[in-house]
Amino acid sequence: MRDAPAPERAPDEALDRRGLASGLGAYALWGLLPLYFTALAPAGADEVVAHRALWSLLLCLALLRVTRSGRAFVGALRDRRTLGLLSLAAVLLATNWLVFVLAVESGHVVDASLGYFVNPLVTVALAVAVLRERLRVVQWAALGCGAAAVAVLALAYGRMPWVALTLAVSFGLYGLIKSRVGRHLGAVPGFAAETLVLAPLALAYVLWLTARGGGTFVGHGTGHAVLLALTGVVTTVPLLLFNTAAARLPLSVVGLLQYLTPLLHFVIGVVVLHEHMPPARWWGFALVWLALVVLGVDAARTSRAATLARRTATTHAVTTQEGQPARRPPGP
Repeated sequence: MRDAPAPERAPDEALDRRGLASGLGAYALWGLLPLYFTALAPAGADEVVAHRALWSLLLCLALLRVTRSGRAFVGALRDRRTLGLLSLAAVLLATNWLVFVLAVESGHVVDASLGYFVNPLVTVALAVAVLRERLRVVQWAALGCGAAAVAVLALAYGRMPWVALTLAVSFGLYGLIKSRVGRHLGAVPGFAAETLVLAPLALAYVLWLTARGGGTFVGHGTGHAVLLALTGVVTTVPLLLFNTAAARLPLSVVGLLQYLTPLLHFVIGVVVLHEHMPPARWWGFALVWLALVVLGVDAARTSRAATLARRTATTHAVTTQEGQPARRPPGP
C-alpha cells in the first residue's frame, strides 16, 4: 500500500509568508534610510527632497503602465475633492521628508526615531480629536505616558523635541488623509498623484539650484548622481512592499512590524553615528516604549476578544440552523 501523499500547503500560509517578508522588507528599508541619506552628502536636505519627488514620479509613471492603473490615476486628478486631499497629503509628505533628511544631516537620527515611535500615539490622539472616537482607559493611560515622555525630553533638551513632534504629527495627518483616499484609490496611482503635485516645484528648484551652481547632481561624480536618482527607488519600493504586506497580513501584525523602522533608526543613531544619550533622554524613551507596550497589549486583548466573539456568534448560528427541523419546500 502506498503512503498517502503529503498534504499541500494551504494557500493562506503562502500568502502570510509573502506578506511577512514584504512587511519586513518595507520597514527594514525605511529603517536603513539614515545610512542612505548620509551617503548623499554634500547634497542638502532641500535638494535631496526635490530629487526624491522627481525620481519617484518617474518611477510611478512607469509602474502605472505596468500595473495598468493609469485610469485610476487620471480619475484621481479629475476629481477635485480627491486631488485636494492628495495635494494636502503631498505637502505633509514633503514636510516629513524634509525634516527627516535635515535630522539625519544634523546628527539627530535618534530624535527622528522618537518621532516614529511616538507616531502611533499621535494616531490615537487624532482619532479622538478628528474622528471623535472614544478611548478606553488603557489608551488614555498610554497617551498620558507619551505626554510625560515629551515633558521629560523637553526638560532634558531645554526645548520641545520639535524634530520628533513634527515627524510624528506630519506622518499622522498624512496617514489620516490616506486612510480616507485609500478606500477607493490604489497605492501607486495615489502616490503618483502626490509626487505629480510636488514635481513642478521640485523641478523648478533643482533647475534654479543648478543654474546658481549650488546643485550637486552634476560635478560630484557618476556615483553621487546615481545615488540621487535612486532616491525614487528607495522611496517607492518600500511603499509597494508595505501595500503587499497590508493586503496579506492581519492589521495587528502590521502594527507590530512598524516598530522595526524607528528601532533601526535608534540603533543607527546610537551605535553607528554615536549620538549622545544622556540619562534623561533614556528616561524619555523608556516612557514612550512603556506607552507603546500598553497600547500593544490593549490592542492584542481587544483583537482576541473580537475574534472570540465572532467565532462564538458563528458557532451559535450554525448550531441553531442545524437544530431546526427541515422545512417543506413551498408548492403543491
